[in-house]
Order: sequence, then structure tokens, then C-alpha cells
Amino acid sequence: MLDANEAVASVAYRASEVIAIYPITPSSGMAEVCDEWASGQRPNIWSDVPEVVQLQSEAGVAGAIHGSLQAGALCTTFTASQGLLLMIPNMYKIAGELTPFCMHVSARALATHALSIFGDHSDVMACRQTGFAMLASNTVQEAQDLALVAHAATLKCRVPFLHFFDGFRTSHEINKIELIDDSIIEAMIDPESISRIRRNSLSPDHPSIRGTAQNPDVFFQAREAANPFYEACADAVEAEMEKFAGLTGRRYSLYEYEGAADAEEIVVMMGSGAETAAETSSYLNASGRKTGVLKIRLYRPLDVKRLVAALPKTVRRIAVLDRCKEPGSMGEPLVVEIMATIEEARQCGLLPDSFCPVVIGGRYVLGSKDFTPAMVKAVYDALREDRPKRRFTVGIVDDVTGLSLKVDDAFDLEKSDVIRAVFFGLGSDGTVGANKNSVKII
Repeated sequence: MLDANEAVASVAYRASEVIAIYPITPSSGMAEVCDEWASGQRPNIWSDVPEVVQLQSEAGVAGAIHGSLQAGALCTTFTASQGLLLMIPNMYKIAGELTPFCMHVSARALATHALSIFGDHSDVMACRQTGFAMLASNTVQEAQDLALVAHAATLKCRVPFLHFFDGFRTSHEINKIELIDDSIIEAMIDPESISRIRRNSLSPDHPSIRGTAQNPDVFFQAREAANPFYEACADAVEAEMEKFAGLTGRRYSLYEYEGAADAEEIVVMMGSGAETAAETSSYLNASGRKTGVLKIRLYRPLDVKRLVAALPKTVRRIAVLDRCKEPGSMGEPLVVEIMATIEEARQCGLLPDSFCPVVIGGRYVLGSKDFTPAMVKAVYDALREDRPKRRFTVGIVDDVTGLSLKVDDAFDLEKSDVIRAVFFGLGSDGTVGANKNSVKII
């Protein structure tokens, strides 16, 4: 019985030599348990105790990680929200230097008109131009498993990874999972790739130069020279997923479709909300609807061929849900990406010219607002309209700009024998710890 923070940290700790930390909600649990394990002299898979260091800020963490990576160490860190933003300058450098590295982010809202400590994808979406591969997990089990896939894949392709999952909704969810033991991590981490990291490190024993300034005569060419590594990234992730499936029996794909094989209306999304959408889709299909859900795991680099291969060719209408807001844009990041992907695939012959679904985009549950089956149904119902809203919100009542979908709150998939409970407590009275223990007992 673990939450995703501890499950992810367990993998990251055992696959790392240096862990630089600075606590920020809701990622603090990952740093906290790693610090506790190091203090207790718990070893990683190489029988060494990782060096866990707390810096003065997330900017300091990013600098410490960057330096440790240059020295040839296997590193990790954990962060969220404004803390992730402070790391962005170093992330550009780490990616630009093709340095294997995996960080874990419990995705959280960024402070805009107000502070929110709760989950959405605002922070990770601010990193999509850094050059980091971005891998999304939906559940506690997935978060643990894909953490290992990310640590293994970055060693193979040299593209650094940002592995993320929803803050609080996944990071703090306590669930029963199958643990990964040391032997599986050892089998996934390639020794030759580690040797390559050591050889590429900055050392007086094998001098090299790095961090230069380049003029217009060479900068552009050198920037484009990284292309083959990104082109190989999706293959590397898929290969590590296949290897992981052979070791554990748990199989993942870069883009996973759930629903009717002949679906006409589908939702595309990533994160924990995709699980709610899939369950709702299954319920609607049992009533005669033809719906489905496409779960995006590898968001960067997006693999057009694999993504369109996962789409049912019967689909006529697609709703893409983004858990962030990008004011002034044509649409949020994922909907723009999906529209471009479909058009690119058509022009490249991966899809027939006749495949021309209506694609609409919506924002949902910013700041960890609830995402219910009724809201999912509202999205599917909106797709059936003659002229669906091109851009919409779901989960709120927008009486300012009128973008919100009408939600039937009476719609519920919960069985009648389910028991719900709300616990009230005062600060420092032990309610949180007691309830966590109760959940584990139950």
C-alpha cells in the first residue's frame, strides 16, 4: 500500500547515485522518503548509498544536478509548479548536451491570479520546449512502472526525461500496487550505457571541452545535430516498455486506446482523468454508444506514426482535453498537437484523405477541481451536437464567457453498495496520518 510519491521515489532512489532535493508541494513526499532512506543507509542497486543533498532552492537543485551529471553521476530530483520553472534554464543545458537524466514531477498549477497548490499540467507544459522527453503516468502503479521505464530509456537514447503524474490526485493516492524489486531494476538499467556516461564525463583523466559559446557560423548546425537522438527516442521508450512487460507482465504503450473498436466519438487526454474517461466510455458503450479514449503517455517527442495507428479509423469527432490554460493561443498544447498530428499524417499518407474528423478542445479541472463521469458524459454529448463548441470548459459554470458545457450532475456510475466517508480534523491532531493508516487497513 503506497502513494505514487513513495512508489516513484523507491525506483528513483535505487537507480540513482546523486539526489538533489528542495521540498515543494505536492512533490515533497518523494524528497522526504529519499532523505530518510539515505539517513538509514539504505543502498541502491549498486550497494551504495545515494548522496542526498538539499539545496537553498530549486534553482540550486538544478545547478547541482547539472554539475553532477557533467561529472558522470546518475542523478534524479523531484519538483513541481514554480520549483520546476526555476529549473528550466538548466533543463535547456542538460537536454542540449544530450545528458541522460530523469526527473519526476507531481504536476501542479502555477501561480497566476492566485496561488494554487493543487494539480494540473500548467508546470509541465511550460517545459515542452526545453528538449526533455515528457512521459505521463495515470495511476499509482503506472507512476512506479513508468518511472523505471524513463530511467532506463534516458540511458539508451541520451534524451533527458521529465516523468510526470497528477499532483495530489495521483501523487497522494494510496493504492495497492505490485512492487518492483531490485532484480527488475538491475535488468532494466543497461551497464554499457552507464559506462558511456562515465566516458563522456568531464574529467582530467580524459579532458574535453563543454559549455562553449558559438557564433553564427556553427551554432545552427550543432543545434540540428541532435535530431537523430530525438528521432530514436520513441523507439527506445517502446523497447524499454516491452522489456519491462517481459520482466513483470505489465504492458504499456506510448499511446493506448480504450473503447469501442468502431468508435465514432473519442476523447484524447493524459493524466489521471483518462482513467475516469475510460470508465465512463465503457459505461456509455454498454448502452449502445460508440465511444473511446486515447491515453497519451509519451507527449514529447510525439510520435506521429504510433499515435495515428492507435486512433480508430471510424472516428468522426474528437475532443481533446487539456489540464492547463494558455491564454491567447489558438488552443491549449495537446489539442493543437493532435490537430497538427492528424493533418501531418494525412499529408504523409499515414491516414487517408477521407479521414477528416472534427477536432474540438476543452480545458478541464484546473487546480484539481473534481473530474467526474458526469463531466466526461457532457464532453461526449457535446461531440454529438451539430455544431459543437470549438473551445470549451467542463467542470465549472462559466457565466463570463459562456464556454462551459452543461453537466448532468445526476449521472453517476457509482454502485449503490459503495460507502463514502468524510473525516474532519483540526491541524496537528493526527487526522491525516490516522486516515492514511485506515485506508491501508481497509
